[in-house]
Amino acid sequence: MEEALSETRDASFGQGYDPTVADRLGVWLSARQIRRWVPVFRGKRVADFGCGFHATFARTILEEASRVVLADVALAEELVRHPKVEAHGGPLPDTLAKLPDASLDVIMCISVLEHLWEPLDALRHFRRLLKPGGVCLLNVPSWAGKRYLELSAFKLGMSPAYEMNDHKMYYDVKDFWPLLVRAGFVPQHITCFSHKLGLNTFAVCKKEGA
Repeated sequence: MEEALSETRDASFGQGYDPTVADRLGVWLSARQIRRWVPVFRGKRVADFGCGFHATFARTILEEASRVVLADVALAEELVRHPKVEAHGGPLPDTLAKLPDASLDVIMCISVLEHLWEPLDALRHFRRLLKPGGVCLLNVPSWAGKRYLELSAFKLGMSPAYEMNDHKMYYDVKDFWPLLVRAGFVPQHITCFSHKLGLNTFAVCKKEGA
């Protein structure tokens, strides 16, 4: 599992424990995909929703980005104090509702939506928060990934079981693409594909207008 956040969680990914090898590999693979679509963050206002306690990827762009909005149930104190960080602790829906329209160049939400009862609401907020021409990067586990994740958590003990028990949904491309359209993203500006050997689905959604 990677970073996650839901309405009912009381801890962030990585809070109070060390992520497993499987966790770290998943985070690394997602980071590669993010860098593929946004190779340069210089001067951009970026948000990482469900970033995890240590905000592993966001730390790598703090010096480059102009501002980084971090949101999760809890965040490491040094991140909260960082002069470029706008930190939000608490449930994701509450955080999204507080942020202003068209205020972000890049939104990342990596392995989070599967933890939400109302993912469509979050996706609609993401589109609202993007500036024209902004991009939203999303990762969710697929139905094939469900089998691997549950084997890893429930049988092999390689991932925290409570993370998988918090899942509400899994998404193949055929499940995820319609949800993105319902959120208001235009099909012309949606790229949605399988990755991580089919265990995850990734989407890149650009907001029209730039």
